[in-house]
Amino acid sequence: MCGILKIEMSESCQEILDPRIRRTRQLLHEALAKLLEKKEFEKISVQDIAEASTVNRATFYDHYADKFALLQCMVGARFQEFLSVRHVQFDGACSAALKTLVWGLCDYLASTPGMACERQRPMQPHMEAAVITVVRWMLLEGLQKHPSSRQVSAEMLATTVSWAIYGAAKEWLQTPNRSGSEEMAETVVGLISPMMV
Repeated sequence: MCGILKIEMSESCQEILDPRIRRTRQLLHEALAKLLEKKEFEKISVQDIAEASTVNRATFYDHYADKFALLQCMVGARFQEFLSVRHVQFDGACSAALKTLVWGLCDYLASTPGMACERQRPMQPHMEAAVITVVRWMLLEGLQKHPSSRQVSAEMLATTVSWAIYGAAKEWLQTPNRSGSEEMAETVVGLISPMMV
């Protein structure tokens, strides 16, 4: 049976116990999300985000280095929450869990504004980095529980497979008349399963 996984993110994105910090970051995430509905990412300033979130610029910089760090944290948190709601689990030994992870990624990309939008192309590398980080941590956690028989570190394998999964999902997203996400997940698992043994 596949085990439950707690994803660890960078310090700026991990779960914070202090409710004031959590609340401020939530306000910043929500402000950026609302601004992205109206403006291109490259035209949104830190001042715009601060005003929309009702926090000052200094407070913004107490939490994030810049708007790119905020974007990455927001996307990573939303993707992690998306997978959590779907009860996506991966323990390194369950191919059904790997399929669920790929399926969840495909559905997330298909439902996320800006992933296939020309207007928001400048923010795509930051969105990609956030999503790949979550996938990598999930894979790494599972691989550490059930190591591969290959003579490759769990870190190298998790990194390689996370990029392969993301690349396949992105190609699927950009394909006209694409197959369903579940079918795509099955195809990807067939391709990457030999790497995981």
